[in-house]
Amino acid sequence: MGVTLDLSRAASDAAPAPAPLQNLAGLTRAKLQAALVDSGACPPEKARMRTSQIWRWIHHAGVTTFDGMTDVAKDTRARLAEQFVVARPEVVERQVSRDGTRKWLIRMAPGVEVETVYIPDVGRAGALCVSSQVGCTLNCTFCHTGTQPLVRNLTAAEIVAQVQVAKDDLGEWPSDREDRRLSNVVFMGMGEPLYNLDAVADAMDIISDNEGVALSRRRITVSTSGVVPELKALGERTQAMLAISLHATNDALRDKLVPLNRKYPIAELMAGIKAYPGLSNARRVTFEYVMLKGVNDSPADARALVNLVKGVPAKINLIPFNPWPGSPYECSDWATIEAFAAVVNKAGYASPIRTPRGRDILAACGQLKSESEKIRASARRKADQAASAPA
Repeated sequence: MGVTLDLSRAASDAAPAPAPLQNLAGLTRAKLQAALVDSGACPPEKARMRTSQIWRWIHHAGVTTFDGMTDVAKDTRARLAEQFVVARPEVVERQVSRDGTRKWLIRMAPGVEVETVYIPDVGRAGALCVSSQVGCTLNCTFCHTGTQPLVRNLTAAEIVAQVQVAKDDLGEWPSDREDRRLSNVVFMGMGEPLYNLDAVADAMDIISDNEGVALSRRRITVSTSGVVPELKALGERTQAMLAISLHATNDALRDKLVPLNRKYPIAELMAGIKAYPGLSNARRVTFEYVMLKGVNDSPADARALVNLVKGVPAKINLIPFNPWPGSPYECSDWATIEAFAAVVNKAGYASPIRTPRGRDILAACGQLKSESEKIRASARRKADQAASAPA
């Protein structure tokens, strides 16, 4: 006689999984204070003081448990631990290049992973390249990262977490140490920051706060492919240094290299740049120009670039193209890049040639996550094949 088990009632009676505890480590000051009051962990009259205490422990000292907050009463710490965490995301992989570049693959949630890169000897001491989205929608044809579909925007907490992970690994706590190696942050990782401006602005408020990481806003740069309607808001809300992913001086070519140009063509982009709040000789815009062999690297292209940026306080970063499998482009010859730079320099613009960093760990410009994602997918396929093979 067959027996059928009815599990529907057992399933419905099962207790729901508890909601994850809120992570305080990436909240703005205002949101942190509201969370403390709304949860009942702190009375309103003490909220400002308690917020400052917790803030300094998280962003100045780098603690990851409430037990480490030694100037907070023990019973208060216990109440906080019942309702909140101050945790880091999982570091799935850590790599260090021969040139000292470091790359972390960070899992924010199941299926949500980003890569973050620390580049030594950039800026005052070293720059951290952070991501603002998982994947990208822009499909720039020279960028391997841009071949990935957009998964979602990162939250402000997830952007700040990239800074915290880097500071953990670099031994950068407390934040006021004079020998710190993380002096600059650049939003040049995965994604288009201006399509996630609210989270980017909140993250900048957190990492520039004087009682925390305390990075000067003049040491924080946001790179955009040219989302013109958001340029003014970026400047007004963040006072960030502006970088433009340009790569071409005419619409016909830029339409191919940076498809966003079809929506916001060069004339419109340049008008938006000239109106960027705070733009001056002391706060120049950086134009990023990837050097593609036989595409945009002739002396005529250099002269056109000089004419395009005339009257704009600017410097021009020339970026040797980082090849990737299946790419339709090659990197310009070094002599060609130097000749291009000479034309720009003669016109009075600084035009540093960006030395490729971290190529041996796939951490160079345009290589983030895509290659590691492909490698892991290949490893999974091999494991699946081995598991399904006959004994």
